[in-house]
Amino acid sequence: MRDSIEETIGHRFRRPELLEEALTHKSYAFEKGQKSHNERLEFLGDSVLAAVTAHRLYENYPDENEGRLSKMKAALVSRPTLARWAARLALGPHLKLGSGEETTGGRARPSILSNAMEAVIGAIYLDGGFEAAGKLIRRCLAEESVEVDEADHKSRLQEIVQKRYKSPPDYKLVKTVGPDHDKTFTVRVQYGSRVLGNGHGKNKKEAEQAAAKDALGRLDD
Repeated sequence: MRDSIEETIGHRFRRPELLEEALTHKSYAFEKGQKSHNERLEFLGDSVLAAVTAHRLYENYPDENEGRLSKMKAALVSRPTLARWAARLALGPHLKLGSGEETTGGRARPSILSNAMEAVIGAIYLDGGFEAAGKLIRRCLAEESVEVDEADHKSRLQEIVQKRYKSPPDYKLVKTVGPDHDKTFTVRVQYGSRVLGNGHGKNKKEAEQAAAKDALGRLDD
């Protein structure tokens, strides 16, 4: 069981008791009369997650101001996002829960999953250091989409193009570069053979929004 979760997480624990603590909910510890559960590791993991995420956003979005970066970070470290990460890593089946939580669907509860995700990050940090924890966080971040602009550029561009030409624009993936955990996508938006704009992003959705934004700027010019 431990081997499978370590393989999924991508970290082999030198101190396996840290992983066990990270996966132990306070309800289980209370029932068993144990002092150790994952809340302290959750506190630690939250700080490590915030630091890595902030660094990532600072590097990837050099033109964004502090206010927008803060909003982006808040979205990336939110409970729904962390619960989604925990589900992808299949943390639920490995959790130690009290009988009450077990019978009421605790293994799929977003609050329990998100807390466990932070606790696992904290455990990896204590076991392998900042880079080891950062590796998992960056891997998870690579699968997330962050809307840099609040405006939906794709919808606006489609509205304009459809009005002028009676059909929507097409988005083409031009290239993908970088390792699996840090890919950059390049997308071209065009109408027929006419190129309207190009954009880059950490995933296709982000690149399409950037291409639409570029196209809108050209159309305004």
